[in-house]
Amino acid sequence: MAQQHDFHTPARSSAQIQARSQARSRRKAMALAFTLSAMGALALAAAGALLVPGTAHAQAAPAGGGWPAKPVRIVVPFAPGGTTDILARAMAPELSRAFGQPFIVDNRAGAGGNVGAEVVAKSPGDGYTLLMGTVGTHGINRALYTKLPYDPIKDFVPITLVAAVPNVMVMNTDRAKAMGVHNVQDFIRVAKASPGKMNMASSGNGTSIHLAGELFKSMTGTFMLHLPYRGSGPALMDLVGGNADVMFDNLPSSMAQIKAGKLVALAVTSAERSSALPDVPTVEQAGGPTLKGYEASSWFGLLAPAGTPPDIVNRIQQEVAKSLATPAMKERLLAQGAIPGGNTPADFARHIDNEHRKWAQVVKASGAKVD
Repeated sequence: MAQQHDFHTPARSSAQIQARSQARSRRKAMALAFTLSAMGALALAAAGALLVPGTAHAQAAPAGGGWPAKPVRIVVPFAPGGTTDILARAMAPELSRAFGQPFIVDNRAGAGGNVGAEVVAKSPGDGYTLLMGTVGTHGINRALYTKLPYDPIKDFVPITLVAAVPNVMVMNTDRAKAMGVHNVQDFIRVAKASPGKMNMASSGNGTSIHLAGELFKSMTGTFMLHLPYRGSGPALMDLVGGNADVMFDNLPSSMAQIKAGKLVALAVTSAERSSALPDVPTVEQAGGPTLKGYEASSWFGLLAPAGTPPDIVNRIQQEVAKSLATPAMKERLLAQGAIPGGNTPADFARHIDNEHRKWAQVVKASGAKVD
């Protein structure tokens, strides 16, 4: 196993600092364009909702119990454009239609999901603030961070698993060709030939995307500089733009760029191949004996602050499960590489506990640490 490393960013040369500054400027411009585009899409969707029968605005008054009597917020602890955000925005209109009130996505990125999770943990348990939690916020971070601003168990009530997804090892297509990388074995060879010269983008410290890469590094004896971002969206911008070398991204957020030919998928991180990319091998299959037993998948689910009434929790779970069971939603998620969930709050709580145990071992084995 590779020597353990402290993954704080090392000092950089003036050329590196200048390159990072230029990349940051490009990211800001791209992020602004992305935000304006998203705002336009949301405005069109809202206008359409006012005209189409059966939407949230055409619903009767909220069902019994008085909840919800106002809009409900779904906090996404990462920037727009990543899988967490994609899944939240897929669920929001479904819940809006079911309950007759808007369910609004609120992106609160930072600290590997800890900023958004803390916002929800400190919110009233009245059903009006929910979290789209992840394997990072409720599985990995307990083992990775010495201190957390929230307790993943005591401060939350699990509602339901929304989806499980594999991660995918992706590179910028042009950079992969320039480096002579066509598969995982090529990547390992190139990385070993130039230790520390390659970098690895992630959606933030402690995310499954980060840990999938750290596990890969520890098992192969390679080293890439870790570049943490505030979500998959910004990281993918730099990867597509040629400012990052590799990423172990959640499959749904990378799928469009893979299909467009801008990213090349070297392998999926799950134990089995993904039906969304049947021709792409698993990391274990592609890496041979060195990567035997490698597996690092992700999951996403809804949680509420502690103290949220059980009837509200159960009603949300039932509506999410009902939506995920529809042919249209199942097809939509499966096409993106996501496996629909919908389990009960009790089952989701057990899943979270099992995931914490598993990822604590991965953190220990990889040597990853943040603070």
